[in-house]
Amino acid sequence: MNRNFTAFCAATFACALILAFCGAIWTGSPSFSLADTNEKEIKTVYLTFDDGPSDRVTPKILDVLKEENVKATFFIIGNQAETRKYILKREAAEGHTIGVHSYSHRYKEIYASCDSLIKDIDKCNEVIKSVTGKYSKIYRFPGGSFGLSEKFISAVTEHGLRYIDWNASTRDAEIYDAAPEQLLHAAVTTAASTDNIVLLAHDSTTKTATAEALRAIIRHFKAEGYEFSRF
Repeated sequence: MNRNFTAFCAATFACALILAFCGAIWTGSPSFSLADTNEKEIKTVYLTFDDGPSDRVTPKILDVLKEENVKATFFIIGNQAETRKYILKREAAEGHTIGVHSYSHRYKEIYASCDSLIKDIDKCNEVIKSVTGKYSKIYRFPGGSFGLSEKFISAVTEHGLRYIDWNASTRDAEIYDAAPEQLLHAAVTTAASTDNIVLLAHDSTTKTATAEALRAIIRHFKAEGYEFSRF
């Protein structure tokens, strides 16, 4: 066996050892735009509700949260909230966080340009300020930030807002005519093996099953040793 071939084999073996070692010690996960949870050592669930407020569902969700002593984050639609400010007042009074989701929830209008996006955010934020006395600093992109052009993400962060996505879901916007048990199952399975859970749910007027499933969802995660927090 010639020396060049021996040297080549030795170098290949050394590289393989290095790669194996790196693979063994790397325990991270792909970057994911949760926009930073609190990164506490304890296991945490952030309940988030989109597309409200609604007269039919949001008060039922607030009732469950109060009874279970859990705080949540509500990403509101401004034109929904303008005629339901009493619900925003209750959300704020009971210690929940109110964030911007959009004013119109019309994707084509919102994503027509960066200016359109920011105008939509500001219009929604004026509704929040009219109730709470201050602008919200958190935002959820309609549809999430996944796959969006970086220009939209930059426009939001440069405007001083922190955007929040999710890494688990009740799937209440996906499963037609869902039973509460299906939403519980989705919440549990999509959050499996996750210590910092940002759970997507909705409180729009058709999501009665979400309100019905909420207590079981909360009690499941409490039994698993999770605490609940808000953004």
